[in-house]
Amino acid sequence: MDNEYLLNFLKKKNVPIIQKKRHTYLAYYGLEQQDTYVLKEGVIKTSIILHDGREFNISYINTPDIISLLKDEVSQYTSAPFNVRVESDVATFYRIPRVLFWSYVNQDQKLQDYVNAYYREKLTEAIFRQQLMMMNGKTGAICSFLYQLIHLFGRKVEAGILIDFQITNDDIAGFCGISTRNSVSRILCELKKEGVIKIVNQKILILDIDYLKQYVQC
Repeated sequence: MDNEYLLNFLKKKNVPIIQKKRHTYLAYYGLEQQDTYVLKEGVIKTSIILHDGREFNISYINTPDIISLLKDEVSQYTSAPFNVRVESDVATFYRIPRVLFWSYVNQDQKLQDYVNAYYREKLTEAIFRQQLMMMNGKTGAICSFLYQLIHLFGRKVEAGILIDFQITNDDIAGFCGISTRNSVSRILCELKKEGVIKIVNQKILILDIDYLKQYVQC
């Protein structure tokens, strides 16, 4: 998707910019909102709350992207499709009334193409995540999640690839559908013993990418 076009378009329209600090929420699942948000800079996490009260994490987003565009285009207010929490020290967003945004989309072919690509990409990501959850056990779910983190936060270092972002065991559990952080701790310890990963300054260092990749290719 042409993220640069989207950002330039919003800039030309003088769309207001807001900032949120780490661990503050931009939106809560199910609550009504009238604005569409576009991440400009920073890292956010999307999640939903399950019926038993546990948080199920959907995705990290660290590139410019539309955050809340999963409902109809005519209603002034719509319920938020998920929680949106800031995970970086600060995150910057464009905020635009959703009805106004859709009017821009209907008037601009390239913006229409962007939105269509957005929906296709989100659907593909959802199907892929569902496949990984269904085809892997707990260890496989964590390994495939760590592999996905390489493309989001990976940085090549001498010993391997550093996931240059602090991720808690609770968050890993939430992304992998695991009920307790203790299960995550046990599996990470096993991966460390196998020489697959190493913890460096509270960040995960990937030592054996091929070991993780086997769970994605399954």
